[in-house]
Amino acid sequence: MAALTAALATVGLALAVACVAALALFFGPGPAARHGAATTVILRPGAHLAEIAADLRREGVISSDTLFIVGAELSGAARRLKAGEYAFPSRASLSSVMRAIAEGRVVRHFITIPEGVTSEFVMETLNKADFLTGYAPAPAEGSVLPETYEVRRGDDRAAVLRRMMDARDALLASLWAHRRADLPYKTPEEAVILASIVEKETARPDERPRIAAVFLNRLKAGMPLQSDPTVIYGLTGGKPLGHGLRVSELASATPYNTYKVVGLPPTPIGNPGRAALAAALDPPRTDELYFVANGTGGHSFSATLAEHQQNVTRWRAIEAQRACQSAAAAAQGAASAAHAAAASTHGATPAAKVPAKC
Repeated sequence: MAALTAALATVGLALAVACVAALALFFGPGPAARHGAATTVILRPGAHLAEIAADLRREGVISSDTLFIVGAELSGAARRLKAGEYAFPSRASLSSVMRAIAEGRVVRHFITIPEGVTSEFVMETLNKADFLTGYAPAPAEGSVLPETYEVRRGDDRAAVLRRMMDARDALLASLWAHRRADLPYKTPEEAVILASIVEKETARPDERPRIAAVFLNRLKAGMPLQSDPTVIYGLTGGKPLGHGLRVSELASATPYNTYKVVGLPPTPIGNPGRAALAAALDPPRTDELYFVANGTGGHSFSATLAEHQQNVTRWRAIEAQRACQSAAAAAQGAASAAHAAAASTHGATPAAKVPAKC
């Protein structure tokens, strides 16, 4: 009996030590990341518990796949483990690894589509996202809602694109249902066309409704929209020209040249955002027909051609002043450089030529 008691005590002690060791492994710091501050592991859909444990052990996230399996079974986490991409910090405990997988704390990826970009840019963005899979057809211009979209590794590009298009359709349907009653649009797509022009004309949200009102007043009056961004789109498909519009370009014969063609262009010139769409469908009632840059990042608006010409004259003066200041600064820099070079070469300090004042 004494021997049996001693044996049982020894076994009990061994079990207690084993339990303490297992708990230390389960809740204590795990292995250090092999590279960097975290280890990324992708758990495939449908993977069973043993496969998940083996993947984690192979990648060096946990030190014991057996302990992971036992812990998952005893805690009930085995039935809640979720597939996906995970980034485990260096020395994460086995319990925290298990909890992260059970709660589905996968790596979050985001796709951002800026307001006003073309559908070509949308496709470039989707194709560059190497965490996505599959192929997506090019969407029609203006059919995508610019937003930031959360995606997961392995998501299909076509499915992500469909989400972007569905978001635009839902927003457009809502705005169309509550549009101002007297707008001249025949279809919601015409509103998208105007919104895409408004988007390109100003970066200031507070100006978008007013600019939309100007364009709508022009449409009602049978006046050409005379929008520079439409001309550029007709020439380059929306890519920057790299220079100001030339007289020859303003005379270009494209269906997007709203200096030559009265009415809306045939398609949107980009993908307008929420604010531009809302502005095109619920603009203020004004009699304004003109706007021009005012030198502060915004525009001066006017209802008459005479007032507009005064605003244009002020803007031209601002442009001339800026050009003069830029030239003066460049001349001053060149003169200072020449002065320094002459002084270091000849030991003399000739008088630097002072640029003309603006």
